[in-house]
Amino acid sequence: MKLLEISNAKKSFDDLQVISNISMKVNEGEVVAILGPSGSGKSTLLRCMTLLETLDGGTLEYASGVVCEDVDGKAIYSSKAILQKIKTSFGLVFQNFNLFPHYTVLKNIIDAPISVQKRNKDEVINEARELLKKVGLEDKENAYPCQLSGGQQQRVAIARALAMKPQVLFFDEPTSALDPEITAEILKVLRRLAEEKMTMVIVTHEINFAKMVADRVIFMDDGVIVEEGKPEDVIDNPKNERTRIFLQKLDK
Repeated sequence: MKLLEISNAKKSFDDLQVISNISMKVNEGEVVAILGPSGSGKSTLLRCMTLLETLDGGTLEYASGVVCEDVDGKAIYSSKAILQKIKTSFGLVFQNFNLFPHYTVLKNIIDAPISVQKRNKDEVINEARELLKKVGLEDKENAYPCQLSGGQQQRVAIARALAMKPQVLFFDEPTSALDPEITAEILKVLRRLAEEKMTMVIVTHEINFAKMVADRVIFMDDGVIVEEGKPEDVIDNPKNERTRIFLQKLDK
């Protein structure tokens, strides 16, 4: 089942066009890795898909509703009520964690399901503890973010996103601020989610992770999708010269 589709997406900041006519779909249970050099537009694309930025033109649709439609080349967004409903269908794990510093780990995870989704508190707490076990932090529920390492904070952020029961989970460079040993911990969690068929869209610079976990890799450059396909095709045997040059630089 298709959970997300974006078509002919365009986004500019002043006179700089950051995204140009991008189209892609994400199916249920699929893991899509988006690769590309700095300034390629991949993070802007993710921000548009998660409604942190608005498209100038194009369409964006989730299984739960239409975000925007293209009318005469301009993206016309749905009502606030519809957008609010759609926002509950996806989760976003930020690069810098974005945990509430004055909340314990457990409260960081249970706050939104209780206050936003109006779910039963005891049920949410039990689910949160199961999620902490899943990310290997069952002994940290009463700790505060400042008492955790960067990798532990990132795992809490993943558990917090999962607590909302999203259909799609987005990651913006989930390992960029972490050292190699801690990166391995995060990749282990993401691999487990992939094995459980969690639908994920991951903007990453981790080529090996993309090869291990992604069902499909998208390579972006200069605001367009240059190449996409299976990891073994795009990463190991790229057809486009721009993709080859990017991968060669990473190998050096």
